[in-house]
Amino acid sequence: MTDLIRKAGILLVVLLPTGGFLFHWSINRFYVEEGYSLQLRYKGPLIIGSRQTARAGHWASEGEIGILQKLRGPGRHFYCPVWWERTLVKDLIVHPRQVGVVTCKLGEDLPAGEYLVDGDIGNTKHKGILRKVLHPGRYRINPYGYTCQIVEPETIKSETGEKHAGWVEIPTGYVGVVTNLASNPITKASKGVQADVLPPGIYPINSREQQIDIVEIGYRHTTIRAEKLRNPDGSLQIDEAGEPMIAADATGIEFPSSDGFEIHMDFTAIWGLMPEQAPHAIDTIGNVDAVENKIVSPQIESICRNNGSKYHAVELLVGEDREKFQQVNLDEFQKVLTEKDITLLYGLVRHIYIPKEVRKPIQQSFIADELKLTRAQEQETAKAEASLREAEKTVDLEKERVDVNTERQFQTELAEGDRLARGIDAETERLVAAIQKETALLKASAFEILGEAENQGKKLVEEATAGRFKLAVDAFGTPSAYNNWIFATRLPDDVDLKLMYAGQGTLWTDMNNLGVRANIPLNQNHTQQRGVPRNSKQQ
Repeated sequence: MTDLIRKAGILLVVLLPTGGFLFHWSINRFYVEEGYSLQLRYKGPLIIGSRQTARAGHWASEGEIGILQKLRGPGRHFYCPVWWERTLVKDLIVHPRQVGVVTCKLGEDLPAGEYLVDGDIGNTKHKGILRKVLHPGRYRINPYGYTCQIVEPETIKSETGEKHAGWVEIPTGYVGVVTNLASNPITKASKGVQADVLPPGIYPINSREQQIDIVEIGYRHTTIRAEKLRNPDGSLQIDEAGEPMIAADATGIEFPSSDGFEIHMDFTAIWGLMPEQAPHAIDTIGNVDAVENKIVSPQIESICRNNGSKYHAVELLVGEDREKFQQVNLDEFQKVLTEKDITLLYGLVRHIYIPKEVRKPIQQSFIADELKLTRAQEQETAKAEASLREAEKTVDLEKERVDVNTERQFQTELAEGDRLARGIDAETERLVAAIQKETALLKASAFEILGEAENQGKKLVEEATAGRFKLAVDAFGTPSAYNNWIFATRLPDDVDLKLMYAGQGTLWTDMNNLGVRANIPLNQNHTQQRGVPRNSKQQ
């Protein structure tokens, strides 16, 4: 029995750690893949322990029953399913050209009239819409406390035009006028149109907080012109004076002159909104099109009609009164646009169409005046032409005179040049003769010096040779000794000396014994010396 208990104890000691290890790595282990997070809800103790529940509308703290705020990232996590409810949550992805509008569901209620919450995800104290939006990217958000709405670029229709939110792109040449839908206690910005504009760029905008008007800045032109009659081919119909003909029901600027004639005119204004003027235009008028339709065009027509009705038709056609009319319109138009915070670069009266019955007499009068001026000018032209011809004759005369003087001076200079050339040639020949003479003298002197030098050299050589012989004779003592030395030194190295004993007889007979044949024939009476064999040699 004791052995059984002991074995059971050993088995229990072995099985308990093994079972705990297997339970921990199989039941408790929870693996979270990339792109997901782990949401944990604490269920509370089973038997022993406090079962304190988290406050409604708030995150659960450590030890409280409820959902924890912090999410666990990808990897292995060990939470026992007995005490913990484990839920996978997919990461939120905001793609390019999108923004995420986040709503917080936990926390305290906002004060009355407010609905925007300051702070970041995980660091908020109130329920409501977060003022900050999510830029493109990947986010780990606990869905129990936050919800996110993915918003594409939004365009909102309004009385002033189109407003933009979400992913807002402001191109070059435009600015963004900001309209706050709620005040911001952090930046102290109040509700409504803001004075500061957004420069060109990309902006993520919360549509529940702000809306953006994209306004073109710079100058543009507005032209109001009368409608003209046209031919079937599209060309303008003109009268005999070359003026275009206006349609009876023509639109544009039309007014009666002070003398009762119907006047039409064309007007062009170059105007625009600067960046600092865009908020005022959006707040009071609307976008650029609204400014043109509500302010610029009506003011052009009103100012031109009111001022034009004060002038006679003739005054609007010619003279200083027409220039005055142009300046009055420009000054008044400038004043009106300045009061509306709109920039005017220039306002130009382009053309005034006067009725034919008024224009024709005036034009004929001007034509007569122009003809008179033309005749007077023709007379002045004739006088000028006669003066020109006279001047041309004078020029020709002076030209001939200049040609004669030039030829005379040329011949004079040519003769002087020839004289100087001949003098130079004579002087050159004289100098050449003098140089040749001096050269001949130098050559004679050189020959004389060379002959003396050669004679002196030969003399010195002979004297040196004689001196050398004298010194040699003195060295040998006697002239005969010197001669013997000279004879000996000049003998060839391969000389063959032979001594011959000559007995009675002659030298010529004994020379045959030496192998030398004498040219003198031997006498028959000559006999060899007895006892000396022929052809023998004696040393």
